[in-house]
Amino acid sequence: MTISYTLKVANSRFGGFSKLLFHWKGSIYKLLYKEFVVFMALYAVLSLVYRRLLTEEQKRLYTKVAQYCNRSTDLIPMSFVLGFYVTLIVNRWWAQYTSIPLPDQLMCVISSNVHGKDERGRILRRTLIRYANLSAVLILRSVSTRVLKRFPTMDHVVEAGFMTQDEHKKFESLHSDFNKYWIPCVWFTNLAAQARRDGRIRDDVALRLLMDELNLYRAKCSMLFHYDWISIPLVYTQQVVTIAVYSFFAFCLIGRQFLEPLEPGQEGHLDMYVPLSTLLQFFYAGWLKVAEQIINPFGEDDDDFETNKLIDRNLQVSLLSVDDMYQNLPPAVKDKYWNESTAQPPYTMATASETLKPSFLGSTFDMCVCEDAEQSQMVEASPSVPCIQTPLLSHFFAAASPAISIKNFSRGSRAHSHVWRPQTDGSFPSPYPKCSEDPELVAHIEEEETEDEASRASEPTTPGSHPGRTRLPEASETQRKELLLIQVKAPSSESIGADRREAWEP
Repeated sequence: MTISYTLKVANSRFGGFSKLLFHWKGSIYKLLYKEFVVFMALYAVLSLVYRRLLTEEQKRLYTKVAQYCNRSTDLIPMSFVLGFYVTLIVNRWWAQYTSIPLPDQLMCVISSNVHGKDERGRILRRTLIRYANLSAVLILRSVSTRVLKRFPTMDHVVEAGFMTQDEHKKFESLHSDFNKYWIPCVWFTNLAAQARRDGRIRDDVALRLLMDELNLYRAKCSMLFHYDWISIPLVYTQQVVTIAVYSFFAFCLIGRQFLEPLEPGQEGHLDMYVPLSTLLQFFYAGWLKVAEQIINPFGEDDDDFETNKLIDRNLQVSLLSVDDMYQNLPPAVKDKYWNESTAQPPYTMATASETLKPSFLGSTFDMCVCEDAEQSQMVEASPSVPCIQTPLLSHFFAAASPAISIKNFSRGSRAHSHVWRPQTDGSFPSPYPKCSEDPELVAHIEEEETEDEASRASEPTTPGSHPGRTRLPEASETQRKELLLIQVKAPSSESIGADRREAWEP
């Protein structure tokens, strides 16, 4: 029986796992105690031979061998090998459980789409779901020892009611060298097609839905078969893991003995007679036993799957769904919260404290967006407001980039990411007011502006002739000169920060 301890660890508390340490069934002690007893017995025998039977010369030779074995244990990567292997086994173990076919979806489709309250409709629904359960029983008989012991022959399957005598004869008359778990699924499809012709299934959409659910059910049966057929490569289980673990503890038997010093007068290690640290490392073998137990979860170990219970459950709930529950509905009435705008189910006294906790509305719900009231005012984005165009590279480099010319910069670039507040006279402040105007630079800028205006005058003005070029709003002459001066003669990063702070001051 599967060991379930979920309730005992529902709440985290001090020593919460301490109660689990005393369970015997399904525990590591039950898995490991035999190997542990063998290891301790062999260790005690070697210790007695070393202490009582060896001569001084033999002890010196044994000490050298033991030291070599102790160094060799560090060469075996036990944590990596076992960790990767057990992770692979656990993932495969859970995937096998999710591949066990459950008829829940299929029985809902049958109950809603195969109609008829008469005896013929009832027979159709019960037969369809019985074929699905029969297919699951057949595949589980071939992979699970528990199910095979319950149904050792096909006569036991017939006696259990999963198959009639006529179906048994049909089943045995179909010869195949392979597993025949798929035969009931084919019977299902033929019977569903007959129900469609008889009008029990009213349209092709319902038939298609029924076939899709059956294919999903059959695919899970097929996955169980393939998981049983295709195992983890034997060379991995045999050599990489098993030999590594047994070699590690074979070296520990010799290398972890408490030895006398080689040289007279040399201080030896503390003689504790029992290797406590090695016994803790013995749980590496427990890792291997865990993988050994769950590598095939269809056996009879403590934590193997309860396949017989699943068969009982699936047959009972599926027949109940397609027969007793067909068109057997409770009356549809107004619910308790019909006249209430907000439904609030009651709490018990044990859970009343939960009502005092506020609902989670988002991590930024209680954050103060802006303490400055002026920054919280709404403003409209007006296209008439001129945008200051400054190149991005000039903010980070002391010298102007040769790749950006003054002419191209004056036409347009990416908009500056900061918003500048207008001054009292309606103009915009210079981002770098401390930049002095060089007469030579100003003359050079004016010359390029004249050439730029002449080139723009000669350009075509037909709409769409230059789809990628957008004319920026005109700024004042002083502002344009200041910006062009910034492009040619960019200040340092320290002066940029100081100038920007002054420009932002009202």
